[in-house]
Amino acid sequence: MKKILLILVSILALNSQTMAYEEADYEVVKENQKYEIRKYSDRLVIETNSIKGNGFRKLFNYISGNNEKNQEIKMTVPVTQEIKNGNMTMQFYLPSKFNKDNAPKPSNSEIKVLTIEGGYYAAIKYSGRSSDKNFLKNKDILEKELKQDNIIILSPPIRASYNSPFTLPILKRNEVMYKVNL
Repeated sequence: MKKILLILVSILALNSQTMAYEEADYEVVKENQKYEIRKYSDRLVIETNSIKGNGFRKLFNYISGNNEKNQEIKMTVPVTQEIKNGNMTMQFYLPSKFNKDNAPKPSNSEIKVLTIEGGYYAAIKYSGRSSDKNFLKNKDILEKELKQDNIIILSPPIRASYNSPFTLPILKRNEVMYKVNL
């Protein structure tokens, strides 16, 4: 039984590696056993309020061609969520070939094309489901560690997910991130 499980996990891991998505580029500038601090450049995203849990669908429709150019756009990672002005928002990063001038304008007025300002972000990685419970647990760990290390937090917590919903929880990569002042 263990051998079958090991083979299944190996196949799924190999499968998840072959379906690699473009990831937002960063440089690790500091790391320890709990977290790392990354330096990101400016990044272009599409964003919408994720009220009633339909944010993902709106953003997915945009990259599926529901935009002014009817252009399909490859999925990238991570998918992020954060609270802005009291509302939960969801963001998809656009592939690096896009900029403000060549990104298709959204057909849906609830979607905005924005630039996320580069800077330093602290991140803690965790596997498992991207549930509120897992997110809050890891948010608290990261927040505590940053305060102990006298690192100033500049943003609300950001939830970052890297895998499809069909990935086994043990193989999922999730993160909590904060913009920080170094």
